[in-house]
Amino acid sequence: MQTPILSGIYSDATSDYRTQYPRNLVPVAKKTGISDGYLRPADGAVSTGAGPGIGRGGINWNGALYRVMGASLVKITYNGVVTNLGDVGGSGPVRFDYSFDRLAIASSGGLFYWDGTTLVRVTDPDLGNVVDMLWVDGYFMTTDGTFLIVTELNDPMAVNPLKYGSSESDPDPVLALRKVRKEILALNRYTIEYFQNVGGSNFPFQRVDGAMIQKGVIGTRACVNFLENVAFVGSGRNEAPGVYLASGGGATKLSTREIDIILAEYTESELASIVMEARVDRGHQHILIRLPDQTLVFDGVASFVAGEPVWFALSSSVVGKSLYRPQSLVWAYDGWQCEDATSTAIGVMSDTVSTHFGATVGWEFGTAILYNEGNGVVIHELELVALPGRTALGIDPTIWTSYSLDGITWSQERPRQAGKQGQTLKRLAWRRQGHMRNYRIQKFRGTSDARITFARLEMAVEPLNG
Repeated sequence: MQTPILSGIYSDATSDYRTQYPRNLVPVAKKTGISDGYLRPADGAVSTGAGPGIGRGGINWNGALYRVMGASLVKITYNGVVTNLGDVGGSGPVRFDYSFDRLAIASSGGLFYWDGTTLVRVTDPDLGNVVDMLWVDGYFMTTDGTFLIVTELNDPMAVNPLKYGSSESDPDPVLALRKVRKEILALNRYTIEYFQNVGGSNFPFQRVDGAMIQKGVIGTRACVNFLENVAFVGSGRNEAPGVYLASGGGATKLSTREIDIILAEYTESELASIVMEARVDRGHQHILIRLPDQTLVFDGVASFVAGEPVWFALSSSVVGKSLYRPQSLVWAYDGWQCEDATSTAIGVMSDTVSTHFGATVGWEFGTAILYNEGNGVVIHELELVALPGRTALGIDPTIWTSYSLDGITWSQERPRQAGKQGQTLKRLAWRRQGHMRNYRIQKFRGTSDARITFARLEMAVEPLNG
């Protein structure tokens, strides 16, 4: 009997069936002949050096990697050499964008420019507090939460207060700015408005009538450009938060009921600090939603193939949830450069290891409910069809499995050696697995030492007809 493993089921104390998404395993929608999809190990992060502080964001500009680490703007070479370019102050995530000749950094309410030789701050008092920033059609546009503000075309250091614009179809504050196909999206707390450049001597952008979306973003970094649209975490008025894709003047929901339940476990202020990232790589279209104690990931390609939203989770703990350490992913120097959320380390994502900056992490996945129409069964054997034998030399990793008969309490774990390097034909089987009277849920866990891809779970069962 084959059992689905791309997502599992458990129950909670409120008498509800909940979805268990794989942790640190990436669902891949691909027909292998064994199954229609499989779980592969999530990429690890390998340290390449260190900067002057904890990373706050990065960008690839003119073929070079720039980051803000601590209070410093730095340039990082392909081999990890860090050059300090100046001080942008503050703390928390920064926003980067660039024009033809300037790299702009929005940091802790200020706007800074780097032209390749000099770092300067815009000191015009009419700029106000910079909540978010982008570059469009020769202007640097910012928002202070109330107005849309543009710099002068011939002088990006100057701001004319007569050229302020506003997003005022609803009195909610402006939290973020994004650009899609030369249109500007003003993402407010409960609405999203579109603007396009129409020129003129005053504010050069005009609202696109009929393109307003009746949902908004929950925080300044809780949105990201994704496949020529904008994905965001937010809601409309009097709605619970969800994950949406803003496109064509409407919002398509990406979050499942389970994702909505998870988001509801956090306070509004915790969700306002979300940072979202996008990573399109090797047939995946990932949106990363960085929560305080885990990162939720949506895969656009797998969702399209499966015909339903595909999600999984990332964390840097061995068991349970924790902060996901690799952050601020930037494609540069032919790889995904990253930084450590808990230290000054910088690194690169790697598909040859699963550790995070040298630290062991764990993975876990569960099954759907095993149900035999209310009839009991004896479970003679469980076998994970997998790709073992790809571990580091000298390591003999262990995989554990446990089961639940009610979705809440779990049995004692049963270990199984997963195979040393080169043992690619090893079979991962657990024999004499007891019986079930009604239904049963199985789950498996291991660590980054056991770097294994799983294709399916086979169960040898015998019905209890009596």
